[in-house]
Amino acid sequence: MTFIGTMTALVTPFDEKGYFDRRAMEGLVEWQIEQGIDGLVACGSTGEAATLNDEEYATVVKCVVETVAGRVPVIAGAGSNNTARAVELSKLAQQAGVDGLLHVTPFYNKPTKAGIIAHYRAIAEAVELPIVAYNVPGRTGLNMSADVTLALAEAVPQVVAVKEASGDIEQVMAIMAGRRDGFSVLSGDDALTLPMIAAGADGLISVASNEIPAELTAMVRASRDGDFEAARHLHYKWLALMNANFIETNPQPVKTALALMGRIKEQFRLPLVPMEEGAKQTLKETMENAGLI
Repeated sequence: MTFIGTMTALVTPFDEKGYFDRRAMEGLVEWQIEQGIDGLVACGSTGEAATLNDEEYATVVKCVVETVAGRVPVIAGAGSNNTARAVELSKLAQQAGVDGLLHVTPFYNKPTKAGIIAHYRAIAEAVELPIVAYNVPGRTGLNMSADVTLALAEAVPQVVAVKEASGDIEQVMAIMAGRRDGFSVLSGDDALTLPMIAAGADGLISVASNEIPAELTAMVRASRDGDFEAARHLHYKWLALMNANFIETNPQPVKTALALMGRIKEQFRLPLVPMEEGAKQTLKETMENAGLI
């Protein structure tokens, strides 16, 4: 499977008691599909996966798969810095019926090039799903350089794409210049998606599409079709919101925004907490100016 277009890194809604809110998730998924999204990612960083136990993880992923019912691809985040743990999560996701896996570069351990390749190879040998490698040095403390990404793609053919959130456009272009046929490059940063696609990227795994799925899907489709005038218009129209989603740690702002939109409750898992009042007011004003609330 080739992953292209706009895919939402879904939040995980919780109720007032801190439990998974299945009804809210079903509503989010239905709305995303109605708005024309190209795919959905469950249990990534935006989905607070690090705070879910195995039973909750399987429940969330299965809920998304069942609600989607084959209408768009579903990718499950299954990353861990413990390779054995990453394998177990991958097996749970495969059992739930996902179409692919998202695996972050192992954090904290900071493995070498050989270690990164061995990590992904172990996952690929354990499951029969395509894998998106996720490079996000701001969270992992380790940048997966272009040469490592290209070596990984050659060594482990099951790795079919990279979600690039390094913020380094030169690195992204080096990956695109050297990639094998069929290997997708996906933006992991909403605000850099337009220049990345202009340089040859294939799509986006997005935070902001939780709030504006139709608009970001339209921006990505316009840019992939070469209509950069329309794409630039949408990019600059929503740039303030893209940036506001990161005035505090993701997913605090985007979950707060969705709560203000009446789609979920404003509930987080520790160590994440509600936004500070000043930052929340800035987010609210950005949303008001954009006509979202």
